[in-house]
Parts: sequence; C-alpha cells; structure tokens
Amino acid sequence: MHRFGSGDLGDMAGDALYAALVYLVFAFLLPRRARSLCAALAIIVCTVIEFLQLTDVPATLAELFPPAALVLGAHFDRRDLLVYAFAVVCAMLLDVVVSRALRRRAAQQP
Repeated sequence: MHRFGSGDLGDMAGDALYAALVYLVFAFLLPRRARSLCAALAIIVCTVIEFLQLTDVPATLAELFPPAALVLGAHFDRRDLLVYAFAVVCAMLLDVVVSRALRRRAAQQP
C-alpha cells in the first residue's frame, strides 16, 4: 500500500516524488549549474529508467538485489512519463522560487 493512497492516485504520487527526488539529486550534485539542466537530466534519467522496464533488466536486478525494484520499477506505463516531467518541472520551479527568496533575504540582512 502506498502512503499517498492506493490505485492510480497513489501510483502517480509515488512517481512524482521519485522524479522530484531525482531532480533534487542533480540539483545537489550540480549546485552551480542552471536549474533547467538539472531538470533536463532528471527527466532523461526517469525516462531511461521507465523505458528500461520494457526489458528484463529490472526484474533480473530485483531478483539479485530486491531494493533495486524500488529504483528501477517493474512495469512500463507511458502515463509515468508525463508524471515525471510534470513533477520535475514543479520541483525546478519551487527550487528557483525558494532560492531567489533566500538570496533576497540574505541580501537584506545587515
């Protein structure tokens, strides 16, 4: 059972959080790069992993190391591609808004 519900809603919430996490990893690893680059990389990684689910690779890796299923998933769903893109763009916009607010606040401090 998903923490954010079951069925389609829970599946989409989990996918969105996964994609946002991938974006945050790139934003952390590439702090001086454009946020749009981090977003593009996150979407590419999520898309590659989703298409990888069309092969036996995720299932094979999950048999060898069960936690791999959490990262690689199990079944291809084209809807996930839209959820990933939407979530990454939302994460990027939130990152930009928060970063600007923090910079403005720091500039105002004496």
